[in-house]
Amino acid sequence: MDGAAAQAPTSAPGSVPAIVVMGVAGCGKSAVGIGLAAALGVAFIEGDKLHPPENVARMASGEPLTDQLREGWLNAIGERIAESVGSGQGVIAACSALKRSYRDRLSSFCPEIVFLYLKIDPATARQRVGSRKGHFMPASLVDSQFAILEPPGAEERASTVDATRPVGELVAGAVRLIRRS
Repeated sequence: MDGAAAQAPTSAPGSVPAIVVMGVAGCGKSAVGIGLAAALGVAFIEGDKLHPPENVARMASGEPLTDQLREGWLNAIGERIAESVGSGQGVIAACSALKRSYRDRLSSFCPEIVFLYLKIDPATARQRVGSRKGHFMPASLVDSQFAILEPPGAEERASTVDATRPVGELVAGAVRLIRRS
């Protein structure tokens, strides 16, 4: 965990966790999210599975999504998070949440959301995406994600971690942060 992670995002005492693992393609959102959900015994939402078929086809053909195309997808993720928290269940979601406006939209569904930003360099992200099998996102779109990326600011409920570290280490560090808050 780097310096930004030293300030654990806080939730109300006794509240259930609502965490969005965010970052560009290839940073490890799904792997960290699945591990974190298992460690905490909460549900996991795979944001990629909530993309409408049109979005998947567009990305698979090498075209980046527009803000308008992301809107319904972000709403679907936000609704799922709100449903889990509303029923008293914690939840971890994997979602790129690249822009502040995207994070604000997700938070509008559930103000308790905290973000875990998996920071990674472009070369490592491209290499990871290029070596994935069976995923619709081509490595050619990684640069477009970095082009619109707005890392979380100090005023946001977020922690930043170095995504080049091993997944197990990232999960263990995130669990420590959550339990301290």
